[in-house]
Amino acid sequence: MSSISRCLSATLNAALRISPARSVPATSGIRWMSSLNELNAKNLTIEKTTNPKPKVAEKDLVFGRTTTDHMFTVEWDKDVGWEQPRITPFRDLQISPVAKVFHYSLEIFEGMKAYKGIDGKIRLFRPELNMARMNISAQSLGLPTFDGDQCLECMKELLRLDIGWVPESKNASVYIRPTMIGTEPVLGVKSSRSALLFIVLCPVGAYFSTGALNPIALWADTECIRAWPGGLGWAKVGGNYGPSVAPLSRAEANGCHQVTEIGTMNVFMSWINKNGEKELRTPPLNGLILPGITRLSLIDIARKWGDYKVVEGEFNMQDLIDASNENRLLEIFGAGTACVVSPVDKILYGDKEILLPTPNPDTSIAGKLYREIIDLQ
Repeated sequence: MSSISRCLSATLNAALRISPARSVPATSGIRWMSSLNELNAKNLTIEKTTNPKPKVAEKDLVFGRTTTDHMFTVEWDKDVGWEQPRITPFRDLQISPVAKVFHYSLEIFEGMKAYKGIDGKIRLFRPELNMARMNISAQSLGLPTFDGDQCLECMKELLRLDIGWVPESKNASVYIRPTMIGTEPVLGVKSSRSALLFIVLCPVGAYFSTGALNPIALWADTECIRAWPGGLGWAKVGGNYGPSVAPLSRAEANGCHQVTEIGTMNVFMSWINKNGEKELRTPPLNGLILPGITRLSLIDIARKWGDYKVVEGEFNMQDLIDASNENRLLEIFGAGTACVVSPVDKILYGDKEILLPTPNPDTSIAGKLYREIIDLQ
């Protein structure tokens, strides 16, 4: 193993703060001394649409429903490597019904956002971490890795082409969905000899219908779990999200917006711990929790403030109930790329309805973190 390879591995693990048990393999994202074709943005071709779509007003945006005019695609073959990268008009994909993605869930994805500043420039937020995490996820399913810097250059070209779709608002953005799927048209539980990496863009407003910083309710499901020891809770694979759909339907039927932990978000709890210290706590990256980019950023911001003891540590529903009963619970919120920061005002747990403090957004930790990260983005 080269010193460069070891350095890359250490850098990615440190950046995403992944536990040693689930560390990034040393060759993540780069195929050292490979004779196969690498992803190269210099080979990118662009075909512009001749039939642009009508834009949607910000007030009418529904998360994930509207796509922009163009998309990025690049195919991979085990014997060739990465083929010609392309930006084309947005279109449906043509894939065999026996492609491995449909039968064995060989699918990974990322969630990113692009914001338009008051200077008219488009900005991405820590995109190199998304590329690193996507390579980690790819390796977890035996899918090919790629050069993250080259992928970002292609993504920037896509954004330049569809810049008119990026809302000029702090409360709206373009959601970026890089995705990779196994496309080999052969049944059988084996790694895919072909794959497709694609990127689509969606102009979006608030993730939840309640709007930014308006509290949501959670359903604490006692039957289903999102991840387990030895599983892929640490990777952003589609198979982690499908099983959450049925519990989410039960949550919605009970007037809730999400399922703990917290569906598509990382959870944070602000409380007075048993030592009398004001503490901001979020579960550790122990292989069960996705290493969220927003999660990492909020931890960094809160530690920079120095107003709270910031802890990556375990807590469970009984801890929360005890803190609530003893008036030590200050606030609960979720965090993620899609929602940014979402306060929680209620958790349904079995036959219990736990009402949570919801401080004024102007003074709450959730509100302060939201404003600071939005300013950064």
